[in-house]
Amino acid sequence: MPLQSTLSGGCSRAIDTQSDGKSFEQLRKECLQNGVLFEDPDFPATDSSLFFSQSAPIQFEWKRPKELCDNPKFITGGADRTDICQGQLGDCWLLAAIASLTLKKDSLARVVPHDQDFDSNYAGIFHFQFWQHNKWLDIVVDDRLPTVRNRLIMLHSASNNEFWSALLEKAYAKLHGSYESLKGGSTMEAMEDFTGGVGEMYDTKTGPDNLFSVMKKALDRGSMMGCSINTTSSAESEARTSTGLVKGHAYSITGLEEVNYRGRKVKLIRVRNPWGQVEWNGPWSDQSREWDYVDRAEKTRILQNSTEDGEFWMEFEDFKRSYDKVEICNMTPDALTDNTKRHWEVSLFEGQWIRGATAGGCRNYIDTFWTNPQFKLELQDADDDDDVCSVVIALMQKNRRKLRKEGLDMETIGYAVYEAPDDNEHVNKDFFRYHASKARSKTYINLREVSERFTLPPGKYLLVPTTFQPHKEADFIVRIFSEKKAPPPPSLPEEETEEEKGLRRLFDQLAGSDQAISVRELQHMLNGVLSRRKWVIMLYDRLHLTSFIVDNTGKMEFQEFKVFWEKMKKWIMLFLSFDTDRSGKMSSYELRSALNAAGRTHLSGIKKKPFVICVYSSVSFNRIKSKKMCMHKVEQKKQTNKKNNTKIIVMSNKWCQTQQTPPLAHIVAYFGMDPADVIMPIHMLMSAHQLPLYMYQV
Repeated sequence: MPLQSTLSGGCSRAIDTQSDGKSFEQLRKECLQNGVLFEDPDFPATDSSLFFSQSAPIQFEWKRPKELCDNPKFITGGADRTDICQGQLGDCWLLAAIASLTLKKDSLARVVPHDQDFDSNYAGIFHFQFWQHNKWLDIVVDDRLPTVRNRLIMLHSASNNEFWSALLEKAYAKLHGSYESLKGGSTMEAMEDFTGGVGEMYDTKTGPDNLFSVMKKALDRGSMMGCSINTTSSAESEARTSTGLVKGHAYSITGLEEVNYRGRKVKLIRVRNPWGQVEWNGPWSDQSREWDYVDRAEKTRILQNSTEDGEFWMEFEDFKRSYDKVEICNMTPDALTDNTKRHWEVSLFEGQWIRGATAGGCRNYIDTFWTNPQFKLELQDADDDDDVCSVVIALMQKNRRKLRKEGLDMETIGYAVYEAPDDNEHVNKDFFRYHASKARSKTYINLREVSERFTLPPGKYLLVPTTFQPHKEADFIVRIFSEKKAPPPPSLPEEETEEEKGLRRLFDQLAGSDQAISVRELQHMLNGVLSRRKWVIMLYDRLHLTSFIVDNTGKMEFQEFKVFWEKMKKWIMLFLSFDTDRSGKMSSYELRSALNAAGRTHLSGIKKKPFVICVYSSVSFNRIKSKKMCMHKVEQKKQTNKKNNTKIIVMSNKWCQTQQTPPLAHIVAYFGMDPADVIMPIHMLMSAHQLPLYMYQV
């Protein structure tokens, strides 16, 4: 079922994330009792926590604040935007968000808990809280920080004895796997992680005429804002303009005012550069003559909090000409509209794009577009004043920064909204061929989240989130903010959620003191979890099971079981996707598509020659059992034949009996191989044979 959520989750308890399951309070208490300083085993003080794609370019020393100064403080005089100075890491987007965070004290108190310091309860341990995919996470770190010549080389405070901002950056780096994972990003991404809010993005050149009013109201409501200048090439990144601005650099917006200037009203905006040194040098800059024509009291009021390096005022029209993008992170849905009487509800969906199954790409790829996940939503009229509903749809891809070390990055994503048909079935290709979308994201873009606000008539709608190109894999969530509670019908079988919830409970019941399960116990678990899918029953022998076990014990621990479970779900989804006639068995036509998808999905790491899968075909069939065994064998061969690229041969029982040689063209056409790569001819069964997959044999 889709999960229901609040927008910011302000009252929800943060989840402890340390691998040993202990909370910050438990870990600090243990350290104090044992008289030791905490050392984080999950994020060690080594180069691996700094970089994943290269070795450290210089020699770093990890030091605690008490080794860097005599009287370290967590926060001195309150946390504010002057505590944020950029170091050697290209994460200005994060720093701009932190600067905005300091302007919202309630949100700051959640992200940076004040129950920690360097005084009586000091144990070398600190914690911070971030929003991730509709949950608040409590991230624990030790206070060892990377230094060069006794100076912090990452984010630091202007005050040499204040360390909250440096430790916050370390916790955020731990959340995403390393400091390097924080290079490059959108200010909106961090703003949402600090608040659980929903973002809007405006182009300053094409935005609404009342953009100043929109921004002023958002800032007054506590929204966080950032801005940036586009670049046309990598050479322009961090390049300075003649007016002192930096291209491709993230700035935070900290104020908006109107002043009387020579008999007219002038709109001003205050912007901050996290670098703290490079500033706007045009009209209304720090020493410009424009301020001489402003009333002294008004000038004092406006400039009293704008004396820090890196923060400056500029006229709003100059701002629109100089900057390209404004990002606003709203704390509540009510910040998205002037009508505060409307009641907003949030629905949450979670899904996956799986290559060969649910990764159909955008509408340009009509043959596969329909295979994307589809979510139903009913919009209700919020009041009697009009006949439309406001809805905000935010599509977010999950964990992409953490996956950078595996060579993955943000996918290009977007979505389309259609008027839903009356039935609850998964809509097929013909529907999308003949029906136009009612709304869609303005663009497909490789940001973590794509968010848009729409006005639509009341009714039932179908949301289709996609990557731009097909066959791109990623996990995602969709948050839908509607004007009245509108619980959408499930787009996936309800038992999926129940199965996942019961996994740990079943595992603990079956596992002994060694916290591991045998083959027989595994079968018992699968039958229990999948009991409502009576046709999905499978017995793995020891050979199959051991391919998931890394320590050669012959038993599967919980972490290994989770890997197995995720793969099995993908196999099931592939089977369901390609068993198009819902017969519970694979025709040779369906098998060709399924094996092709499986090979492309699971064997993507093999770069030289393709695998050929060896199976015998037979008229007898045991539902999904043998299909999954075959899929498992593909995965197993991927692991054992990375070096020699040994092929597996596909044959039919008819060919085995007659030894007839099939046309080589069938083989080359299906597998996309050069004839020289074929070890043995392969007989590709015609769809008319309707021979199901029976078993594998190598």
